[in-house]
Amino acid sequence: MAHDGAGGEPGTEQQEVGLKPDAIGFLDALVIGLNSTSPAYSLAAVIGPIVALAGIYAPGIMLASFLPMLLIAAAFYYLNKVDQDCGTTFSWVTRAMGPWAGWLGGWAIAMTGVLVIGSLADVAVHFGLLAVGLDGVAADAAVRQGLTVAVILAMTAICVIGTELSAHFQDVLILAQVLCLLAFAVVALHRIYAGTSTLDSLEPSVGWLNPFGAGGAALTGGLLLGVFIYWGWESAVNLTEEVENSATAPGRAGIWSTVVLLVTYLSVGFAVVGYSGTAFLAANAGEEEALFAVLAHEVMGGWDWVVLLAVCTSALASTQTTIIPASRTALSMARRHALPPPLAHIHPRFRTPDVSTWWVAGIAIAWYLAVNQISENALLDSLTALSLLIAFYYALTGLACAVYYRRHLRENLHNLLLIGVGPVTGAGLLVWLLVESVRDMSHPENSASGVSWFGLGPPLVIGIAIAAVGVLVMCFWRVRDGRFWQERRGVADPALVHGGKR
Repeated sequence: MAHDGAGGEPGTEQQEVGLKPDAIGFLDALVIGLNSTSPAYSLAAVIGPIVALAGIYAPGIMLASFLPMLLIAAAFYYLNKVDQDCGTTFSWVTRAMGPWAGWLGGWAIAMTGVLVIGSLADVAVHFGLLAVGLDGVAADAAVRQGLTVAVILAMTAICVIGTELSAHFQDVLILAQVLCLLAFAVVALHRIYAGTSTLDSLEPSVGWLNPFGAGGAALTGGLLLGVFIYWGWESAVNLTEEVENSATAPGRAGIWSTVVLLVTYLSVGFAVVGYSGTAFLAANAGEEEALFAVLAHEVMGGWDWVVLLAVCTSALASTQTTIIPASRTALSMARRHALPPPLAHIHPRFRTPDVSTWWVAGIAIAWYLAVNQISENALLDSLTALSLLIAFYYALTGLACAVYYRRHLRENLHNLLLIGVGPVTGAGLLVWLLVESVRDMSHPENSASGVSWFGLGPPLVIGIAIAAVGVLVMCFWRVRDGRFWQERRGVADPALVHGGKR
């Protein structure tokens, strides 16, 4: 449902201006979807742990992780087709399953931004300093945190100034990132076949694509990591009200984002595993981002700054694009009276949700600085808690797709499989991963910090706390302003299902 106003009572400023329609095209949305996943950073963060779990079958784990993402991307496509709302999951789940479930889905999206924005900016600063040889500055926590806050503020300002500027900035960053990653993969593969690898290289094999090769436990753990590396592509759909051909282009951008990510991850995955061998990666899995820096030096030699720059630009791009889902969701919730009305304000000149964008940035900065006072590992634990929120709102979206289209699933085989069975299967896989995540996070020794919070692992405590705060805020606002909770569940409009735009 495209909205021209931002909510509020008749005659208020919020109704006089809306998000800028047709601000960007399909390719811009695709680029933003790709950058939101931060592919270079995601690879740097998880390639070591995945190889430690699955060995040479790490590419197979990445392939298996792609399946639930593709199925949920299909749900986003079909739901956006009948409801072009920048709140995406919040709006769709509300229409299909009621306001209580919809509100919690919106809260989960907003909180993922709060948890991850600071970490992404921190990585951008750290790798940027390493790329220009300022290793000593990168090691100074106070300086790095100060620069991180400055980066968040700068990226937020770009988001507020305009969607077109954001898109153009993202075009530059994704080009730099992809070129750097391709250069790394090509050089690594060349050295493997030339026999000049500095580590115990292995010749790549198609058999590495078998996700079951390393056993069931490795597959489960790897899929949990896989959810993280693919997460974020839906930022393209959060811009639906600002994209040309809003009924179909944002959804297509989301689907194609997952496909491009798959190709990128498999290419770099084969190169990394083949060049270094599994022993080196498994032994250094705990180094996380630093591992990629070491590999960059091994593969590229004096040109290792190319890969460091790729991770820097990846995290920088994702810092900006991750603000988009949280701010647009807050805007959508506020104009439907599910959050305070000021969050629905749209800048009269730039036509962007300025108030919600700055609020998201402010809370993310506060979270980043507060968690860093505990320990650097506590920041990593907060990132681990992301998988709970991601699996929750992706699964909700998959279920909402089948429920909202329920009267159309038996019209033909296409609808049954792609709108019904597919999204529900994706949701089922994510619910299974959610349960496995909770089980894994309940053990303190499995966390980055290795300490116990109330007898549980810190990531699970953080996840439970976010859910509890969300329920409290929801109940408070239900008492304060009950208009949103008067909305009733519905079904997809037949005219829109068979082609059309709301």
